[in-house]
Amino acid sequence: MDIELLTQILFAAIKTGTPLLLVALGEVICEKSGILNLGQEGMMLMGAVVGFMAVVATGSLGMGILGAVLIGSLMSLLFGFLVIHIGANQVATGLALTIFGTGLSAFIGSGVVGQTIQGFKQLPIPYLVDIPVIGPALFNHDILVYSAVLACFILAWIVNKTRIGLTLKAVGENPHAANAIGIKVLRVRYLAVMFGGAMAGLGGAYMSLVYTPMWVENITAGRGWIALALVVFASWRIGNIALGAYLFGMASILHLVLQGLGWSISPNLLAMLPYVATVVVMVIISADHFKEKLLAPRSLGKPFDPRQMA
Repeated sequence: MDIELLTQILFAAIKTGTPLLLVALGEVICEKSGILNLGQEGMMLMGAVVGFMAVVATGSLGMGILGAVLIGSLMSLLFGFLVIHIGANQVATGLALTIFGTGLSAFIGSGVVGQTIQGFKQLPIPYLVDIPVIGPALFNHDILVYSAVLACFILAWIVNKTRIGLTLKAVGENPHAANAIGIKVLRVRYLAVMFGGAMAGLGGAYMSLVYTPMWVENITAGRGWIALALVVFASWRIGNIALGAYLFGMASILHLVLQGLGWSISPNLLAMLPYVATVVVMVIISADHFKEKLLAPRSLGKPFDPRQMA
């Protein structure tokens, strides 16, 4: 494998892993508050189509990002109302949100299928981009890639070093105890859910504004589900999520790499590996004893009623 090919593989892995990272960062904050949202795929698709349509209508990439973030937040607000206030089952509601988002995105985006736009351009970082091998791979990306990396550091600091992070963990571990000491549990959960939705919308926008600057139905191709699995693989640790996102990105392009190297392994078999891993993780998190081993928030997926005692 020559140096140029290695650089291209690293570049593609980072680009492919970025939407996973954006969505997983939002989901880990949501889950740390005790809410399991399986609607990431639907919110990603809505973010992708709304962001793309906003750019088509206004010519502004910034408006596309804003539209994607807003639609993601609104959809998550609907989810939050159902599971936080009404007490609906979180798994069933999340699945319904994905189905709803998939169908609605296809409907409203039917008029722009196949259209293309001028997406975000690469912004090479001076001097760093000239470093052999890793320079072009790490420091020659668009603004959203850099923003995703920066978000990792900011969120890790907030979760581990600030009172906000401590409050979030308290709500996720024992909402009744948190409520007893005056923490507004429902407010914290609403904010966490909406942040998760905003990041899912942003991840969807990355797909239609950067990765492939066009709109086609199901453009996310199951990446919302992979992001959910990534949070579990990372044991709800933000640093591990960043590493895992780029590893999943590498796995997603592995079939293309091996084809280029002349390997005879079926590309379809390799392409399905990230999705097989996702199914396995979804099965694992359904068992409470596995959740404990993986350091999952203790109240994850459990409803909270402030009128009831623990």
